[in-house]
Amino acid sequence: MRPALFQRQSFRQMLRNLFLVEMHWQHLALLSLFCQTLLPPVAAGKRSESWRQECRSCLECSKENGCLRCSERLFLFLTRDGMSHRGSCLHSCPSGHFGLRAKDLNRCMKCKAPECERCFNKDFCTKCKGGFLLFKGKCFKSCPEGTFPQSTDCVEGCVFGVWSEWSLCQRNGLSCGVRWGQQIRTHEVSSRTPEETEVLCPPQTESRKCRMKKRCPKDKRKNERIEERRKAQKHLKLSPVTEPPWGM
Repeated sequence: MRPALFQRQSFRQMLRNLFLVEMHWQHLALLSLFCQTLLPPVAAGKRSESWRQECRSCLECSKENGCLRCSERLFLFLTRDGMSHRGSCLHSCPSGHFGLRAKDLNRCMKCKAPECERCFNKDFCTKCKGGFLLFKGKCFKSCPEGTFPQSTDCVEGCVFGVWSEWSLCQRNGLSCGVRWGQQIRTHEVSSRTPEETEVLCPPQTESRKCRMKKRCPKDKRKNERIEERRKAQKHLKLSPVTEPPWGM
């Protein structure tokens, strides 16, 4: 009797457990159904609020595609949203795009090169993305032959720095005593120029006519004459002396 009673009790306990499991799953199904009926209106409300905010900058807008037409100063920018496009009106186009103004609508158009960050038109870059160098509207990983990198660009030829100050106004070593003299200034190669290119780039010079003091101070003029005599004597000493042919 006892084994049979034990078996009946075990069977009843198993049935009770199965009933509890079934009730648990039913509760979960009801909860899921409740969430499905409650959440869509909330999400739809959020989408509706977002759509209204996006349309504030538009002249014409739709719930499905966003902005369709912008004011004269703004650009229409289209982004892919699944199988459709969604428009927004911007003051300036994002990276990789350029603004194309037209009579009826201003648009943001994509630059042709993917490594181009800014472009004047689809084929001419004005700024490259990181890791690229700009040269004549194109972006390169390394500068073409005959050019060298300078900041974010590739530069060809010599790169010069600023002009030096003008020299003193002089004429044949004199700074006064004559009416007109000459001033000189130089244009040195920039320190950013590579050493191998710097050899091919001699410094540039520029001269201009300048007005001098016609009268020199008495002492200064005397000193300059003495200096001129010394230079002349030194020149005579350094020049070779040739003997006359009849002395040979």
